[in-house]
Amino acid sequence: MFKFLTKVDYLLRETLLGLRRGGWMNWAAVSTVTVLLFLFGISLQATWQLEGLLNQFGSQLEISVYLDSGVSAEQLARQVEQFPEVAQVTAITKEEAWQALTTDLGISDIASATEQLNGNPLVDEMKVKVRTSEAVPAVAQRLQQLSEVDEVLYVAEAVQRLAELNQGLRWLSLGVISILSLTATAVITTTIRLIVLARRREIEVMQLVGATSIWIYFPFILQGIAFGVAGAGVAWGLLLGIHQFVKQLSAQQPDFVQFLTTGLQLSAEQKLLLPVSLIALGSAIGLVGSLLAVRKFARQ
Repeated sequence: MFKFLTKVDYLLRETLLGLRRGGWMNWAAVSTVTVLLFLFGISLQATWQLEGLLNQFGSQLEISVYLDSGVSAEQLARQVEQFPEVAQVTAITKEEAWQALTTDLGISDIASATEQLNGNPLVDEMKVKVRTSEAVPAVAQRLQQLSEVDEVLYVAEAVQRLAELNQGLRWLSLGVISILSLTATAVITTTIRLIVLARRREIEVMQLVGATSIWIYFPFILQGIAFGVAGAGVAWGLLLGIHQFVKQLSAQQPDFVQFLTTGLQLSAEQKLLLPVSLIALGSAIGLVGSLLAVRKFARQ
């Protein structure tokens, strides 16, 4: 255990020594990674928020379900409410529908109109709201399969456009993440190579006394990871500041941005996942960049 702690102490001291000697190169690496991870965080957060807005908008879409003659909407509504994708079911009796229709048409003598048509020609109806826009087609198909249902209507084109937009945002986010990761890796690689070249004589001395390549270059790998973690920390701080600013700004105009603010709120899981993603990506970029930097020197 003592020998292990001694090795850890040596690696940490060498890593800190390398960071102190890096000077402005460290600043260049950390600042570049910070900008890239900040943009990544903005992209990831924007994707989540837009998905939330799309889902919130999609949940406002209603599926109109017209039942067979003689079927009670209130009884069937209890069954539909058990569907896991369904958020709300509103049962409308044919009497209520007839009352609303005659009111919209401006008919004052409802009894006379009913008598002329030999009774109420309408059927019971249900208005079904789902939790997400993506679930609308599946719920509509399931409703259509019910024996008591005569017809199911919903805005299929709007739902399809929402789903396509949501999928496009995911691919766009993936593309941005890939480009930013490659750029950050290149910055880390260049920085670590410059640091290795600056300490070239010390490395040669260590090689002459028999030190292994892993023992020599592992502190540089730790430096690359440190760049990524530091950049992630600063980027997370900037994102928190922007989030608080937007929250305070929206609080001053609750009536104007009530719908927008609800969609922009992150869940507790997303609030935890965002910094974890920044640290994970920053560490991975630092690790890959430093490995690429020291691979050439380690083979010599």
